[in-house]
Amino acid sequence: MDASSRRSIVPGVILISLGLVFLLPTVTDVRMRELWPVFVAGPGIIFLAMGLVNRSNYGLLMPGTLLTVFGGLFFYCVFEGWYHMHSLWPVFIIAPGLGLFMLYLFGRKEKGLLISASIVSGVGLFFLGGLWDFDYFLPALLIFLGIVLLLNAKKN
Repeated sequence: MDASSRRSIVPGVILISLGLVFLLPTVTDVRMRELWPVFVAGPGIIFLAMGLVNRSNYGLLMPGTLLTVFGGLFFYCVFEGWYHMHSLWPVFIIAPGLGLFMLYLFGRKEKGLLISASIVSGVGLFFLGGLWDFDYFLPALLIFLGIVLLLNAKKN
C-alpha cells in the first residue's frame, strides 16, 4: 500500500468512527452526554497509533498518552460517578509520567526522560495509593532511606 492510499484511509476511518459515535444514541440507551469522552480519548488513540507506526513521529506519543489517559478517566467518571475524582485526581500527575515513559521507550532513549518519567509517575502513584496517609508507611520509608544513605556513606 502506497503513502497516498494510507493517507486516504485515515480520514475514512475517522469519519466512520464519528458516524458510529453519533449513531449509538439513536440505536442504544447510551446518550451523547455519556459519550463525550470519545472526543478526548479518540484523538489520543490516533496520536498514539501514528507515533507508534512511524517512530520518527514519536513526539505524538506525549499528547496521545495524555488524551487517552484523560479520556479513560473521564469515561470512568461518566459511568461510575464524578465523586470518584476526589481520589483519582493523581491520574492528572501520572499521565505526563506515562507520556514521558512512552517517549523514552519509543523515541530517543534519553536518560533524562526516564528519570523525569519515574519521578512524575512516582509522585502520582504516591498520592493515588493513599501513601500520603502518614501513619506507618511514610515514617518507615524515611527510616529505610536514612539507613540506606548511612550505609552508602560508610562504603565511601
